[in-house]
Amino acid sequence: MSTSHASSAPIASKHAGKYLTVVLDHEAYGIAVLKVREIIRLQKITTVPQMPDFVKGVINLRGRVIPVVDLRVKFGLKSEYADRTCIVVVQVKLATDQVIQMGLIVDSVEEVVNLPAEEIEPTPEFGTAVDTSYLLGMAKVKGQVKTLLDIDRVVAPETVQAIAKAI
Repeated sequence: MSTSHASSAPIASKHAGKYLTVVLDHEAYGIAVLKVREIIRLQKITTVPQMPDFVKGVINLRGRVIPVVDLRVKFGLKSEYADRTCIVVVQVKLATDQVIQMGLIVDSVEEVVNLPAEEIEPTPEFGTAVDTSYLLGMAKVKGQVKTLLDIDRVVAPETVQAIAKAI
């Protein structure tokens, strides 16, 4: 796969736009604003048996049952909750084109940033052992690198299907 700037330009421009930046273990990640429905404070999560460890369970959000994923656990970090820990409710598109809402537990929410195409670079190759399929790219914001997440792929489609069946 070529990583020259000429071939990556269409990819970057496709991902240009507004992103909500969230923090996990002192690292910043971007989630496309169009995927974000709301941000709510951490609340009681009902566990669902036989789910992967990063699926914390479900919450009742105004009468709708929404699965909740701990992004720290998903990314191999230690699960820790603090004062600013919150749930970002996002819309996830399944392989079947069905759209469901899901909660993502993050350490904190930073800001909404507008990222032009020239600020976004393709995800570097880390070798075959590292799965980067859920990363849209890397963005440079105010001198910091922020990882842009493909929210439809962060939680593997088969896991989302299992969650959808369980609820």
